[in-house]
Amino acid sequence: MNSDRRNFVKLVGCTTVAAVALGSGGPSRAAESPDQEGPHWVMVVDLRLCIGCQACTVACGVENQVPLGGFRTLVSCYEVTSHGRARRYTLPRLCNHCQKPACVTVCPTQATTKRADGIVVVDNTICIGCGYCVQACPYDARFVNETTRTVDKCTFCLHRLEAGLLPACVETCVSGARIFGDLNDPHSAVATLVGKHPVQVLKRGMGTEPMVFYIGLDAAFAGRIQGEQVLIPAGSSVAEEVR
Repeated sequence: MNSDRRNFVKLVGCTTVAAVALGSGGPSRAAESPDQEGPHWVMVVDLRLCIGCQACTVACGVENQVPLGGFRTLVSCYEVTSHGRARRYTLPRLCNHCQKPACVTVCPTQATTKRADGIVVVDNTICIGCGYCVQACPYDARFVNETTRTVDKCTFCLHRLEAGLLPACVETCVSGARIFGDLNDPHSAVATLVGKHPVQVLKRGMGTEPMVFYIGLDAAFAGRIQGEQVLIPAGSSVAEEVR
C-alpha cells in the first residue's frame, strides 16, 4: 500500500459527515476547494490516459449490483472523422455530484440530497421513483432501477469510502485515468492535478457546477453526454490530432 492510499484510508476512516446543501463557486473557480470544513470528495478524469476499456463500467456494475440496462458509470465512445481519417474519442461519464444539483431541487420527497462532503445521494426509503430527477439531470447520470423501483446513480461508492476504500471504478481503472480524493486537502492528488492543469467540466453553461473534472476535454465534446454524431469544428484540438 503506497503512501497516498494510506493517507486516503486514514482520512476516510476518521471522517463523519452530515447532510446539508452546498453552493457557490462559478465555472472559473470550479477547481477551487469549497469553503467548508472536512473533506470534499471529487473525481478527476484524465482523458489523455483513458483507453475506453470499460473496466470501470463493469467494476461499478458488479460492486453496486446494477441491473442490466442501467449504468452508474460508463464510457461513451465516439468515432471522430476529420480529413478522411478516423479515431476513437472516449468520454467517461458518471454523476457529477454538482455544487448546485438540479436533481435536488425537483425531488418532491427530498429523497435526493447533497451531503456535507459533496456527495449527492438518494434515500431509497423515501424515493417514489417518479423520475423527475432523471429528467432534470443534464448529464443523463440517473436511472430508475428495475429491481428497487427507485432512482439509482453513482455515489462514489459511498459504502467503500466508509470502509476506507476507493470507488470501484477508480480501483479498477487500468490506466489510472480516474483519480479520486479530497479537494480540500492541498496535498491530495486531485488538488494537485486541478492546480496544475486547466480542468474542464461537462455542460458548464448549465450552472450546476460539476465536481467531476476532466483533463484534456475537447470543447467539441464538452456539451455531449451520449454517443451522438459529432461535427468537429475547424481548429479543434481533436481535428488537429487526427490529421
